[in-house]
Formats: sequence, C-alpha cells, structure tokens
Amino acid sequence: MTRGRPIAFSPDQATSAAMQVFWARGYDSASTRDLLDAMQISRSSLYQAYGNKEQLFLEAMRRYRDNLLVRLAKRSEAAPSALAFIEGLFLDTAAEAGSERAALGCLIFNSAGELGQREGLAAEEARRSLDAITALFQQVIVAAQRQGDIDAQRDSKALATYLTMGMAGLRTLLKSTQDRAATQAAATMFLASLR
Repeated sequence: MTRGRPIAFSPDQATSAAMQVFWARGYDSASTRDLLDAMQISRSSLYQAYGNKEQLFLEAMRRYRDNLLVRLAKRSEAAPSALAFIEGLFLDTAAEAGSERAALGCLIFNSAGELGQREGLAAEEARRSLDAITALFQQVIVAAQRQGDIDAQRDSKALATYLTMGMAGLRTLLKSTQDRAATQAAATMFLASLR
C-alpha cells in the first residue's frame, strides 16, 4: 500500500492559523479559501491532514479550549483564594472593554451562540467546550465553599452555570461596547450575588 506524500507544513502553526480564522469569522463564514490562505497550505494538504472543514474546526476548538483551561487553572492556583480568582477573572475581563481582543469575543461562546442547538460534530464540540468551562467553574465554587467565601448550602452546579452564563454575557457585551466603567460596574454587581 502506498502512502501519501508526507505533510510539508507545521500542523501546529496551521491549526493555530485556522483557529484565528474561526475566531474572527465564525464557523459558517470561514470559507475554505479563508482557511487555506491563513494556513498557507493547499486544499489537498488540508484534506490530507484534517479531512474537511468540520474536522479542522474540531481541532482548532480543542486547541483553544485546552489552552484556555490551562491558563485558567494556572491563574486559579496563583490566586489567594478561589473567590479572588473568580472576582479577578470577571473584573479583568470587564476591563478589556474597547480592546481588539474584547471585540473578538471568545471562540467557545461565539461558536456556541452560532451553532446553538444544531446537530453535528462542530455543535457538539462547542457544547463540550461550554461544559468544560462550567466544570472548571464548579471546581472553583466548591473550593470557595470549602474556604467559607460562598455559602456551602448553595448548589455548586447551578452557581457554575451562573458563572458560565455571566461570562458568556460579559464576552458578548464586550464585543459591542467600549465603556469600561459600565462593564466593570456590571461585573461588580454580578459578583456581589455570589456572596
């Protein structure tokens, strides 16, 4: 059995480039041509390495999610408390108002909003990524309850979903406003409900 030509590009760099395209344009609007141009590969290389656009999206989403979760875990470990991690995360995110980064939103929340309740692997991966964020938030909520900063009688899963909802809303708001004072004030009000 003959093997195809070896891949002559960096899959790591190509996946990162594709991730940026999906992040900026969304799944539906990211054309194969956009992806090929960003990745600097041929159509045949795309199909050889990934199979199709959907598989490329899955790879890009996993990379984004895994990198995000690692960064959040490190930030959580470095925070003086679990509640301080949550507060810092929301307030720092709110402070991004008006930045280029904020205008992009979050690939996970963007994709979940775009793909919604659709069938298919891309939509499933977006939902899986939302679930991963919520699971991380639940771990932090449980830690904050053990530390006495959040009432231990409150439902940690419901609070984690609340945090995911809050961050999704904040990220969506940041895509359309430059009013940092307003976003930080709203985040402060949101966080007060945890205590």
